[in-house]
Amino acid sequence: MLITVIGRGHSGTRAISHTLSASGVYMGEPLNVSGDLLPPQKMYDACRVFAQYVEYVGELRWDFSHVIASDPTPEFKTLIEEYLHTVLSSKSEQTGWKIHETTLVYPWIVKMFPDSAYIFWVRDPRDCILRSHLTDDLSDFGVKYSLPERYLLLCKSDEDITRLKRAISWFYQREIVRSIPMPNKSISFRFEDMVFDQDRQLERLSKFIGIPAAKIEMRTDSVGRYKTDNGLHYFDFFEADMKELGYI
Repeated sequence: MLITVIGRGHSGTRAISHTLSASGVYMGEPLNVSGDLLPPQKMYDACRVFAQYVEYVGELRWDFSHVIASDPTPEFKTLIEEYLHTVLSSKSEQTGWKIHETTLVYPWIVKMFPDSAYIFWVRDPRDCILRSHLTDDLSDFGVKYSLPERYLLLCKSDEDITRLKRAISWFYQREIVRSIPMPNKSISFRFEDMVFDQDRQLERLSKFIGIPAAKIEMRTDSVGRYKTDNGLHYFDFFEADMKELGYI
């Protein structure tokens, strides 16, 4: 079984990566402290190749029709295969990988690995955007976007503008995931449920991966940090997703 983790940066995906590793899933090597497969440069380059085929139509809307209709380019496939070399060449029964940038190329990952088991991981966006991540500015990965004027008017500081960029990154990654049907084998988790209802979530995970899921320490103080934050941490384009995910 090949397991693919899909989740935005600063969504707590290190928890699922560490859980999988502790459960005996080979997650490639080397790994950093967050459980990301290293080195990441090939994945970053693949993101920039993919982004060339995504059209920004304005007002936080993207057209993914080209990437949905087309197969991954030879360059893209080579970059992904080279990035995943230690995983794809492993003889382990359960293998997988986690790096946040996988989400930025998700439709073509599904085309390359249609039989993979996909773990979708989400976190309340109000907590997600409080801290920085490499994917905060989508343009660094070739993704075109704008900062709509009505949201810039809400920003009172450079930090608020940075949070707007993080929020757009969160929203874009939700958009890219819903641009194609869910894979044949998939499961979704909320970070908050893994914190407060870990035993039940591990039972679900065990059934999904076919082996007992290990229990790791989870910190309850990592949930709801936005409640004591004085900065900008909510934008109205979050609302539909937050309702769907049960955050409001």
